[in-house]
Amino acid sequence: QLQLVESGGGSVQVGGSLRLSCAASGFSLDEYAIGWFRQAPGKDAEKVACISSTGLSTNYAESVKGRFTISRDNAENTGYLQMNSLKPEDTYIYFCAADQGVYRLCPAYPYHARGQGTQVTVSS
Repeated sequence: QLQLVESGGGSVQVGGSLRLSCAASGFSLDEYAIGWFRQAPGKDAEKVACISSTGLSTNYAESVKGRFTISRDNAENTGYLQMNSLKPEDTYIYFCAADQGVYRLCPAYPYHARGQGTQVTVSS
């Protein structure tokens, strides 16, 4: 069974940092693009950052460029999202998703696999 599990969310103050992890089980991530998305209750998911299967290509939403960094460790079967200089408007549920394809950069709904999400809350 394909499974992604996020961890690392929490509550921080403005300007703080968090590192989210996305651990895969039941499949190998090394042929999958990984994406981080964020979603408010009742709203559509917003793409935050994506990384190709090799890690050579990345893509970021304008709102997080220069503050967030997506990375992956295929040996650990895990993806990461380093979030720095956090702002209150970064408060969301963050989830990771994966889609197979060596030429794919960003996973697209309905995603080959997605996690349940982790809450990130930034307070001023």
